[in-house]
Amino acid sequence: MSDSPGPLPDERRAQVVELLRRRGVVRVGDLATELDVSVITIRRDIALLSSQGLIRRVRGGAVLHGGPVADALAGGETEDSPAPQPGPDAEKPQVTIGMVVPSLNYYWPDVIRGVREAAAAAGARVVLRGATYRAADERRHLSRLIESAGIDGLLVAPTTTGDDGQALVRWLQEADMPMVLIERTAASGPYHEAMESVVSDHALGAGMAVRHLVELGHRRIGLITTVQSPTGPHVRHGWRQACEEFGLPLEGMPDVSTVDQWHPEWPKALESVIDQCVASGTTALLVHSDPEAINLVERCQERGIRVPGDLAIVAYDDEVAELCDPPLTAVRPPKMAIGRAAFGLLAARLADPDPERPTHRVVVEPTLIVRSSSVSA
Repeated sequence: MSDSPGPLPDERRAQVVELLRRRGVVRVGDLATELDVSVITIRRDIALLSSQGLIRRVRGGAVLHGGPVADALAGGETEDSPAPQPGPDAEKPQVTIGMVVPSLNYYWPDVIRGVREAAAAAGARVVLRGATYRAADERRHLSRLIESAGIDGLLVAPTTTGDDGQALVRWLQEADMPMVLIERTAASGPYHEAMESVVSDHALGAGMAVRHLVELGHRRIGLITTVQSPTGPHVRHGWRQACEEFGLPLEGMPDVSTVDQWHPEWPKALESVIDQCVASGTTALLVHSDPEAINLVERCQERGIRVPGDLAIVAYDDEVAELCDPPLTAVRPPKMAIGRAAFGLLAARLADPDPERPTHRVVVEPTLIVRSSSVSA
């Protein structure tokens, strides 16, 4: 874009309508270039003109209501249908989905595989970007995807907490781009409107772990989570809820939100947790996530604490839990199913022409994998 002043918003929107009258169909990227504004600006203009009944949105662009192109769409295409190509034999454009996740290493690879599997079955393309659990980094990747003008919708696992996270959520809601949050929920606005999302029921998963331990006779069950993880609060909620359901004591039990194993303070935090377990008579721990649980087992063995004889351990995530000695019982979030469901929800949003389509929020249940860290051989 140039630095010279562009037309006022009303003038620019009038230009959009005039270009549609001349051409029958316009594309977002072409308009952004021709009018020297951002893709986001053009998307918002098209959304406003569509809400006023002046034009009709299609995927990647717009057509005039009642024009020959719009009439051709009336036989079955949707508001978010591909912008038509000239000529009767034009090939339908491929749907392209942008995806931004906070990591390409731990947890997220299976989610990505689920998305790609569903996209391949639908003939869609996925453009993947890996961020770093920072709102500014996520926004940079998202901006580039949206500005590319080739993205039809977004799958994103954004930071939602803190001032930066809340600002990112507001920015996402104003982007006028079909999107689904993955393993995150968010709401804002005067009525606390929710965004579409697909999440694991982490609270339920934590409750499953507690129930398993109760069935084994444990009555003093503690919890460890890491402060960096957005999953931690949900695991804690499920742990507390299940402990209260079974009448288990919470007062005096280890309930620790600590640094992760890569932090210099981790060894000290780990010693403190083990000391709390010994002092309180804790016989079982739920630990999020696998690497911290494996470190805990190793340190317990060094201190002569038998696992599971003296302390049963259940990990949360089941990424590398089976590699521990003894292999860790673990709650396994349905990562590939989450990816498939997220793509399916976004595809449904793109295909539904109804502007009043209600927000959908999908919750998928985890499973408990029982191994030797909770059950003696």
